[in-house]
Amino acid sequence: METTKFTETIEDNHIQAPFRVGEWLPSDKKILQEWMNVLIEKTDKNPKELLPVIAEFKSFIENDPEVFMYFNLMFSQVPKKYRKDPAGNKQVRDYHHMLQLFNTIMTNAPEFNTTGVVGFPINAILDWSMGTEAGYAAFLSEKVNKQFKKMLNEWGIFLKTTDSCAVLNKDPKKGWFGADAMKAMPNFDTEFICQPELEHHGFTSWDNFFTREFRPGQRPLASPDDDNVITNACESAPYRIAEKVNGRDKFWIKAQPYSIEHMMAGDSFIEKFIGGTIYQAFLSALSYHRWHSPVSGTIVKAYTVDGTYYAEAISEGFDDAGPNDSQGYITELATRALIFIQADNPKIGLMCFMPVGMAEVSSCEITVYEGQHVKKGDQLGMFHFGGSTHCLFFGPQVKLAFDMHGQKPGLNSSNIPLKSKIATVL
Repeated sequence: METTKFTETIEDNHIQAPFRVGEWLPSDKKILQEWMNVLIEKTDKNPKELLPVIAEFKSFIENDPEVFMYFNLMFSQVPKKYRKDPAGNKQVRDYHHMLQLFNTIMTNAPEFNTTGVVGFPINAILDWSMGTEAGYAAFLSEKVNKQFKKMLNEWGIFLKTTDSCAVLNKDPKKGWFGADAMKAMPNFDTEFICQPELEHHGFTSWDNFFTREFRPGQRPLASPDDDNVITNACESAPYRIAEKVNGRDKFWIKAQPYSIEHMMAGDSFIEKFIGGTIYQAFLSALSYHRWHSPVSGTIVKAYTVDGTYYAEAISEGFDDAGPNDSQGYITELATRALIFIQADNPKIGLMCFMPVGMAEVSSCEITVYEGQHVKKGDQLGMFHFGGSTHCLFFGPQVKLAFDMHGQKPGLNSSNIPLKSKIATVL
């Protein structure tokens, strides 16, 4: 990989994207800017003492010379057209301002927004700085990501409290059970386990709402007695199918090819998947965020891998949809889980399910254990506050016929229902 030189300004490489994958951020950039204007105005008018975890982040930045350089440069490297918006839109000024905005976010849960869910508030705050050379380096740093993990875990604790229920109200525009939200999720009460007659529909926290479960019978399992049928592990949209995948590849380039050795973080099972097939799909912000086994088999190994939260492919430049468009890239770097399953079907053998966190997703919770036998469709785990994408790995001996339900995998595909058929073993 070429070494880049840090400078105070860099060329504008912005490309307007027509949409945001999964609607985690608004497809209309103006909506994101309006949301940022409100957040910045609220924070600037009422600055508060930094929460302990944010104060620790500040101390970390200022006492590490390398990190201090990165967090200063990443804001000065944002092109002037974004730093000084002629329309008067408010911008994140520097790392001090960034931390104040984090401080505001930490005691709030995301509100509903019909024009584009700002499901990743911190991602929105870092939107332009992630595209800079300094941001690219900083957000790959292990020590920076450890600090983000501390902060995100603290936020996760708040999102599990009753205080986080404040947004689960019937405000017509911003409430998750208001008119606009119900229009976007018209079958919510019948699809998900909830108690509509109770306050907050019976949910005890934002996290409890986010990890909601389907009512029995809502997602029937395809071909439960046929082990040749592989089912959708998440309520997700197909992103890519790759065959004859290399053990090691240049995953940071524009095409973002898969690199199994890096994706599996050096696991001992790597050799079993080189030359095999990878299926990747992404989740929606309004969707279901638990994972279910695509095959019947025995859990051989299950663990999480710490990684990045805000790294995006530098090939995406200053595209504000860069994090979403970096879905192939982050599979090698982001926080993720690896669940290896020895399928009952000998034609499949060992396969792997890998959920990948992105941005605010600070927890990939595995709910199965090594040695456990699972049936196709059984729960494997869940994302907490977020969830971006997941991959299925199959060895080179497995011959598959994929069923994408009449669509082509890509950034504009639609959800395939959980537990529906996505492939057949030939």
